[in-house]
Parts: sequence; C-alpha cells; structure tokens
Amino acid sequence: MSSVTLHQVDKRYADDVKVVSGVDLKIDAGEFVVFVGPSGSGKTTLLRMIAGLESVSGGEIYIGELLANDVHASQRGIAMVFQSYALYPHMTVYDNMAFALRMAGTPKAEVAQRVRKSAEILQITHLLERKPKAMSGGQRQRVAIGRAIVREPQVFLFDEPLSNLDAALRQNMRVELSRLHRELGTTMIYVTHDQVEAMTLAERIVVFDAGVVQQVGTPLALYESPANLFVASFLGAPKMNLLPATLRSGDAGAAQVDLPGLGTLQVAVDATRDAAGSAVTVGVRPEHLQWVVDDAGDDANTLAVRVELIEYLGDHLLAYVAAPGVADGLCLKLPGHTTPLRSGDAARVRLPATHCLLFDSAGQAFPRCA
Repeated sequence: MSSVTLHQVDKRYADDVKVVSGVDLKIDAGEFVVFVGPSGSGKTTLLRMIAGLESVSGGEIYIGELLANDVHASQRGIAMVFQSYALYPHMTVYDNMAFALRMAGTPKAEVAQRVRKSAEILQITHLLERKPKAMSGGQRQRVAIGRAIVREPQVFLFDEPLSNLDAALRQNMRVELSRLHRELGTTMIYVTHDQVEAMTLAERIVVFDAGVVQQVGTPLALYESPANLFVASFLGAPKMNLLPATLRSGDAGAAQVDLPGLGTLQVAVDATRDAAGSAVTVGVRPEHLQWVVDDAGDDANTLAVRVELIEYLGDHLLAYVAAPGVADGLCLKLPGHTTPLRSGDAARVRLPATHCLLFDSAGQAFPRCA
C-alpha cells in the first residue's frame, strides 16, 4: 500500500474552465478517504487524475514517493472500480477476474491462486463458473471489485461503485467494503455524491464544491463542526436548520444574536471578528431542536411554530414546522413515541444554545468555544 499526496493540483480545459483548483491533500498509506460533493464538484475528475486517466494541468501527484504526473496509468500501481461493472458478458466470473493478469503474462498457477483468494475474500467462490447475466447487481459489483483485488494494487480507487444498486444492496455493499478495507489494509479513495456513504465508510471525508476542497476531516468532526454553510447543509439527513439572524454583540467567549420571533440567543463561539449589526446565520441540527411540552411561553430560547407535516419513521419521526423569519421552516427529529402531533397544531420549539452553530455573512463558521 502507498500514500497519495496532492500538491496544488489543478485541472483546466481548453476554454480555461477550471474544474479542480489548488487541491492540497495527503492520504496516508492504508487510509480510507471519501471524496464527496454534488455533481460537477470536481471529485471524479480528481480521482481520474490520480488514476492517470486525466492529465494534470498544474501541481503534483505522488503515489508513495513516485511523482506520477507523467507516469502511464498502468504503471501507477492503482486499480479502479467504476460505476459501471464493465464485465465481459461472454466470460465466466473466473475469466473476468483473471483477464488482466493473463494479459500481463502472469503464470497460470499464480493467476489461479490470486483469483481464488480474491473470490474467498468477496465470498463469490460459488460464482466463479457463472457468467454476468446469471448474477444480481450486487454479485456483479463484487466481481468488478474482485477484478481489481487480483492485481494487488498499492491504491484502490472507487468511482461511485454503488450508485446502480437499490437501497438494500447499497447498505449491504457498504458493510462489505468496510470489511474489505479492514482485511486488505490497502489505501482506498472512494468518490460519491451520497453523504450517507461518505459518513459510514470514511476514515476521513474530503468535501468538494465547484472544484475546491471545502473541508477535510473525520465524519464526526465535519458533522459537528462544519467549516462553512455548504458543508453544514451538505452533510446530514435531514439537513441542518438555518435561521437568519443579526449579531447583537460578541466577544471571545460568546455571541449574542437576534432571531426574528425568538429574541436574543447566546451562542458559544468566538465572535470578536465581526461587528455588531452584521448579518449572521444560526445553524442547528434537527435532532438538537427540542419539542416544548406544557410551556408557558416565557422561555427566551423558544420559537412559536405551527406543524405543517409529520413523517412517522418507526423509531423516530420528522416534524416539519413553519417558524417566523425562516423561509423554509424547520425540521425536528423526535423519538417515535413523542406525543401525537397533527398538521396545523401550534406549539413551541426550543433552541439549545450549546448545540447551535454560527456562520458569518460569507458563510464561514465562527470558531466554537471549548
């Protein structure tokens, strides 16, 4: 296994459209890193540059100690699994997995040993004599992964490999990929637009938008402390509630903000960099909003709301409510045994100040206080 180092990597096309801009990133040997972002954010283009399938317009890509910018894809020690299974329909599973080794002149006995070992790891030994048309989507994806494993690469690259599977198969394959990484210990870089895949698979997540890295960190760090409004909104389902507000005052220990319909809220952030009167945004996750029961209405940290929609999801429910000054309303994630709620009900919601985040007018997060 090898590390992957990117230094100021750019990608521009002939019309000077920049799709990847100034990426600096170190992926340690044996690490599982996920590139995530919306369509067109540059994540797949960067993956293809690492693979050698796209040229580099600027910067340097290292595979281990090897400067790989001008190294042919076949010489980089990388195996890539694509969104499309791309299996040879006329070949058996065994022959599909053995094809690249045979083309490389690998001895027959070694080919057999590598294919059998990979099939055992992926639990597809019983499928080796089948052809692709006789297998399910999940089985075909395992074969595509097995075809990469037999090459014993230094780095695995995955380009949205689960997007063609249904929800149940995607969940099963996420578990399989995590197990595979534990067993092989090989460096893995995985591209997806699905934030659930990113959160469940990654040791570290790299969030992209418009070709620029927005934030790098563990799933928990990005979820709890997003660097900006884009990361805050992109990670999390349902997404973070965002409330427009005005900065009343602030110092190194806390910010006082005015929220329409709520009054003044204290948020535990360092607000020394912005002046009073600045436009800010308060962010709070749906699971942190609290449904107020038997409230007299004198709590300064509560909002008067009206229930618009309830989604019952078994162990929990999602309550969508209209709130003053919040164009898109708010979403609360509540236990499934919550007192029955109905559309049209008037109620109150509490914003716990310790769980609130604050973003400035440029969308950048204020530093949280320890």
